[in-house]
Amino acid sequence: MFGKRTHQGPSDAGASVRERPVEAKPEAPARPVASAPRAMLAEIETKVGRGSAPMPPAARPAGETQRNTGRRDDAFYERKSQVFAALIDTIDLSQLAAMDVESAREEIRDIVNDIIQIKNYAMTIAEQEDLLADICNDVLGYGPLEPLLMRDDIADIMVNGAKKTFIEVNGKVIETNVQFRDNQQLLNICQRIVSQVGRRVDETSPICDARLPDGSRVNVIAPPLALDGAALTIRKFKKDKLTLDQLVQFGSISPEGAAILQIIGRVRCNIVISGGTGSGKTTLLNCMTHYIDSDERIVTCEDSAELQLQQPHVVRLETRPPNIEGEGAITMRDLVKNCLRMRPERIVVGEVRGPEVFDLLQAMNTGHDGSMGTIHANSPRECLNRIESMIAMGGFALPSKTVKEIVCGSIDIIVQAARLRDGSRRITHITEVVGMEGDVIITQDLFVYDIKGEDANGRLIGKHRSTGIGRPKFWDKARYYGEEKRLAAALDASNEEAPEGSF
Repeated sequence: MFGKRTHQGPSDAGASVRERPVEAKPEAPARPVASAPRAMLAEIETKVGRGSAPMPPAARPAGETQRNTGRRDDAFYERKSQVFAALIDTIDLSQLAAMDVESAREEIRDIVNDIIQIKNYAMTIAEQEDLLADICNDVLGYGPLEPLLMRDDIADIMVNGAKKTFIEVNGKVIETNVQFRDNQQLLNICQRIVSQVGRRVDETSPICDARLPDGSRVNVIAPPLALDGAALTIRKFKKDKLTLDQLVQFGSISPEGAAILQIIGRVRCNIVISGGTGSGKTTLLNCMTHYIDSDERIVTCEDSAELQLQQPHVVRLETRPPNIEGEGAITMRDLVKNCLRMRPERIVVGEVRGPEVFDLLQAMNTGHDGSMGTIHANSPRECLNRIESMIAMGGFALPSKTVKEIVCGSIDIIVQAARLRDGSRRITHITEVVGMEGDVIITQDLFVYDIKGEDANGRLIGKHRSTGIGRPKFWDKARYYGEEKRLAAALDASNEEAPEGSF
């Protein structure tokens, strides 16, 4: 037990908090961490967070997964603050930090139960369990966010200040009853999250990208830039990674289209996955990397590490923001440049946002076939235009035709993903970059998704169809890898309506 109990003899070995009232202060306590008044509660929460790891999903008791979702009144937070202050006065934080999460949780629950009995609070069993879950989550996890992080059906968590939290479920954004005690508690949790990956968020550095231990993407923007309290956005990833076969079951792509994606992933076509925010670009990129041969050396470059490749020979690189003096930043372009010296066979860029697109195109065009990346764009044609714009924004003084020739010679396939207005996600285009005609890049669609209408529930009805291209430009690559027969079968297969669903 890490509670501050006296040990004067064998008879005291089993002493509990109940034997020493929490209101009574010992005259000479031997404490590694000094007592703190209630006014310092937020600072204490931060200190505990630094010394403890977030609770993994497997360690959370099943009964605590759905609690803490109702709105709390001021009386609840006042009672919670009193119990929390008594808890901090009772425990030894250095011993707490040394314990594993499950043991620490059980100790906290025992001590909080003792405190509730000593203070003689009139609470039902359900209310007491809610209070226990809240305090354990505050000390060991992410506070009110814990129940939301446990749910696998949530795609995004959006916290707009302490009192408003929204989630995305099945492509629709809805408001929840989850609240934080105040903006300071919210900021403490944001700092706890970003500190785990060596980053910080405060008034001097109010914008931060980070990630959770499971790879979920996190963005924080804090005051003074966020006027109503810190804004926290978490893009969650499913515990069970999706595959192309599952996307077929969901209706996101037809079986023939999935076969095309498998082939272009294996035969080392250079692929750009295009789509809007929340359209599933990273999910699709993860799916396509499954078909890379296990003997290839892959280097990934990301702002925050999200990709989870299954191949044995993978090197993962991550950008670094500037330090408090504004120095030491490592940009995406720095990573892409450096990975060219690491003998990669494929380069995978999590998201292309700026001048690094030029270095990626150069890599694609100089022996690193099969490289992949994602980009924000609403159509394959707009994707090409955005690539040209980002090259121009990087300060490269190249003629427009030269830029187009570089783009045309580097990119083989553009895969377009979209989130439709009913919340479903579809792969709407598999488009091949064919060549140049004058100053225009010529493309051809291999597969497209046609919307036919909507049903009585407002869900869109559509189907994937082949455009009838019998021999795409990458046919020779497919033949080189022995995939030409499977490619021909996929292109010639009849186009049946895909089942409805989304990923």
